[in-house]
Amino acid sequence: MKSLPLLYLDEHLAIVNKPAGLLVHRSSIDRHENENAMKTLRDQLGQWVYPIHRLDKPTSGALVFALDKETARLMTQSFFEKTVSKSYLAVVRGFTKEAECIDYPLKEQLDKRADQRADRDKPAQEAVTEYKRLATVELPHAVGRYETARYSLIQASPLTGRTHQIRRHMKHTFHPVIGDTKYGDGKQNEFFRGNFDCRRMLLHAWEIEFAHPYSGHLLGIQAPLDQAFQSLLIALCWNNCMGSGNTRPLFEDFFIDKTVEDSPGLRG
Repeated sequence: MKSLPLLYLDEHLAIVNKPAGLLVHRSSIDRHENENAMKTLRDQLGQWVYPIHRLDKPTSGALVFALDKETARLMTQSFFEKTVSKSYLAVVRGFTKEAECIDYPLKEQLDKRADQRADRDKPAQEAVTEYKRLATVELPHAVGRYETARYSLIQASPLTGRTHQIRRHMKHTFHPVIGDTKYGDGKQNEFFRGNFDCRRMLLHAWEIEFAHPYSGHLLGIQAPLDQAFQSLLIALCWNNCMGSGNTRPLFEDFFIDKTVEDSPGLRG
């Protein structure tokens, strides 16, 4: 991979639209993988970069990097103080509630190789996710034990930062994310591969919002969907849905190709 789509860039921060299937940085868990977002952006900008948070490898969307150690410290503090808000889009199995706050503690995810010395008896940690339902669809296909297949498009906001939090919380509520090979429904994943040629996990970090660490200005950065996710919304007829009181499609912004040329933080 030669470059990443830049959503925002100034002398302190870079925000990219990470594609699904790309690691944020090198990991002992995935030793065979040579490419990662940190290395690609470093080569792209010609300078060292510091990842501030993580996205799972199969998750796409907005990913923040600092361009110096002090900015990395300030941004890490913002995440720790929970002054950063993140919003994800996900396609899940079944009809969810219109809105829900999932308050369900999660055990720390440990790797047998990388976390050999970790405390495996550590109690579950606080984990809270809010979501609202944006759209639903019922398809005349029997997938599993039901005669029809139901799906929801949700907008989810994790209020804590546990590993795989949204994926695990949606599994807990019996609405697993489509395409999730670890926590999802294998029959549903196979149905989407066979009928929609969709081979990615349908979870996307759509928006991130925080105060700039130096100017204090509120940054709200949105990451457009990739072609596979866009095509899926179109196939399910969700691209023309209208929001309450809206005169334009509810999901119109999801398809806009926002690049750094449109960014107020573009460096000269």
